[in-house]
Amino acid sequence: MRLSLAAVSLVLTLGALAAADAPYAGKWKMNSAKSDFGSITVAFAQLPSGEMQFTVDGQSYKFKVDGKDYPDPFGQTSAWTAIDATSWKSVNKLNGKVVSTDTLKLSADGKSLSVETTGTKPNGDKMDDKTTYARVAGTEGLAGKWKTRNFSSSGPDVFELITTAGNGLTYKSATENMSCEAKLDGKDYPCTGPTVPPGWTVAYSKTSAGDLEATLKHDGKPMYKYTYKVSADGKSMVATGGATATTELVKMVYDRQ
Repeated sequence: MRLSLAAVSLVLTLGALAAADAPYAGKWKMNSAKSDFGSITVAFAQLPSGEMQFTVDGQSYKFKVDGKDYPDPFGQTSAWTAIDATSWKSVNKLNGKVVSTDTLKLSADGKSLSVETTGTKPNGDKMDDKTTYARVAGTEGLAGKWKTRNFSSSGPDVFELITTAGNGLTYKSATENMSCEAKLDGKDYPCTGPTVPPGWTVAYSKTSAGDLEATLKHDGKPMYKYTYKVSADGKSMVATGGATATTELVKMVYDRQ
């Protein structure tokens, strides 16, 4: 499954590369308590064919709750099974290898949906992220529209940005075993790592106000856009933006380490 908050690991990791100026150089850690994901919504629709359609960030895919792998628009696959009448499991894979598992549970009144995302990061650290959604459409079951209420992570991502000569930068994430070499020239640069689906690139540029802008693309199609601003004291960095296919915005806060 590609729940927006379950999928945020990829977005945050790639989006965090929007820094080639000295103020952005250094090691950064996401502060989920100060970040705001409340604008993000996800939707499930029951189709006449017996399939379900899941939509997030303006992207959709269809699946059946039969344990088979179904491709999503982000380069992974998801295999859905029912645990009982009010809970489900989605096993997410990249190139056939499990990268995370989502366990979904409806509240007794059917008005909230909790999602726990577990797995093992490339460096061996355990992943245990929790997201709660409030129902904003639909009356029963999984079908309906859900809005993010809160999100927490057992191990927020830590990454390092190193500026290099020629307006370049090197990005490193030890937890995700990911790296990227790029320039602040508006061109697309790929990142490499065991949890990055093929086809994802990042392009950087400066805004008229001098802030940094990052556009994330999949197979050349713009998917996310964020603007990054470092605080006056240099101790924190705020990224605002979201999916290019929606008007939903998020705010991600990072603390300098």
